[in-house]
Amino acid sequence: MTNTDIQHTQLSSTDIGGDNKPSCSNCHSPLTGPFCAQCGQGTDSTIKYFWLVILHLLDDIFSFDSRASRTVWPLITRPGFLTNEYILGRRVHYVPPLRLYLFISIVFFITLKFFAASENNGVINIKSDETALVKVTNHIGELEQQRAVLLTSQPEESQAQIEELQRLNLALDKFNNYQTDLANQDDKILKAIAGELVALEFRQLKSGKPLIPKDQKQYTNLIKQITKVRNGEKVNLLSIGNSGDGTITLPFLSVQENEKLNGFASQLEKKASKALQSDTGPLLQQIISKLPQLMFVLLPLFAALLKIMYLFSKRFYMEHLTVALHSHSFVFFIIFLLEVIDMLQDQLPASLFWLDATFNMLATGLLIWIPIYLFIMQKRVYKQGYIITTIKYCMVGMAYTGLISITGMIAFIWGLTNL
Repeated sequence: MTNTDIQHTQLSSTDIGGDNKPSCSNCHSPLTGPFCAQCGQGTDSTIKYFWLVILHLLDDIFSFDSRASRTVWPLITRPGFLTNEYILGRRVHYVPPLRLYLFISIVFFITLKFFAASENNGVINIKSDETALVKVTNHIGELEQQRAVLLTSQPEESQAQIEELQRLNLALDKFNNYQTDLANQDDKILKAIAGELVALEFRQLKSGKPLIPKDQKQYTNLIKQITKVRNGEKVNLLSIGNSGDGTITLPFLSVQENEKLNGFASQLEKKASKALQSDTGPLLQQIISKLPQLMFVLLPLFAALLKIMYLFSKRFYMEHLTVALHSHSFVFFIIFLLEVIDMLQDQLPASLFWLDATFNMLATGLLIWIPIYLFIMQKRVYKQGYIITTIKYCMVGMAYTGLISITGMIAFIWGLTNL
C-alpha cells in the first residue's frame, strides 16, 4: 500500500457510512466529544507546529491558565482552603497540588540561587588571605588619615570631636586585630573567621546601614568564636565527633570503618576551612543546588509524620501528602517574597528610610504569618479542637525541625563533597 493509499484510508475513517460524522482515527468509533468513548484517544492531532507543542507542554507542567490566578491568592491568604477543596473533589478550578509545588519550588530555588549570587557579589569578594589583608590594610590607612585630619582641623576639642576620635580609635583597634589575625600563618581557623568578619564589616561600610538581623546574628557568633580562638580555645568548623580527641567513634562500626569515617570527616573539615578562608559563594551555590532533591524526599516523610499524628482520623495518606504539598508551596512562596523585599531594601537610597521601615514591617508580618497560617491550616483541614490541634502542631513542628536540621546537614556535607 502506498503513502497515498494510507492517507486516503485515514481520511476516509472520518466518513464511515458516508454521513460525514467524525470518527476516531484509532478505533473508528463515532465521536461525540473531544475524546473517544471507546479507546480514550483525543481528537486533537499531535502533528502540529513545534512552538504549539512547547506551549502545550508548559501548560501541562505548570498550568499557565486562569487556574493560577484562582490558586495563588487562596494559597497565601486562606489557610487550608485549597486542601479542603481538593479533598472534597472541587479541583478543576485550581492548579493541582503537585504541579503547584513543582512550579513554585522551581521558581523558588532558581531565584534563591540568583539572590545568593547577587548578595555574594554585593560584598567585597575576599578570594584569598592576601586580598583580605590588603583590604584591611588600606582601610586602616584611611582611618588613620581621617584621625589625622580631625586632629589638625579642630585644634579646640569639642564633644563631637572627642566622640569621633573614640569611634576612629575603636575602629582602628578592631581592624588592627583583623590585620594580625589575617597575617597569622599558623592558625587557619583564626584566619577563616577573621575573613568572614572582614566581609561583614565591609558589607556594612558599603551599604552605610546597620547589618540586617541575620547578618548581625552571624557577626555576633563569629565575634564569640574569634574571641575563643584568640584566647587559645579550640573551635571546630564542623561540630561533629563524640571522642575527647575530636574523632568519631561509633560502637556499631568496626575499627577500619571508623577510620574511614574519620578520614572522610577530616577531608570535609579541610574543605570547609578552605571554603571559609576564601569565598563561601561556591559552597553556598552547591548547598542550594542540593536542596530541591532533598526537599522532594522530605515531602513524603512529612506526610508520613502527619499520618502518624492523625492515625485515627481515617484519612488516606494522599490527603496528608496534599497538606504537605500545599504547606510547602506556601512557605516557599513567602520566603520568595521575603527575598524580593530584601533585594529591594538593598537598592533603596538612604533618604527613603520610611520606605525601608515599611518593608521591614511587611517582612516581619510575613514571618509572623507563616506559623499562624500553618496552625490555622492544620485546624481547618483536620477539624479538631484548639487544644488538641495546638499539642499536635507543636509535636509536628518539633519533629519537622529535626527533619529540616538533618536535611540541612546532608545538603552541607553533600555540597562540601562536590567542592
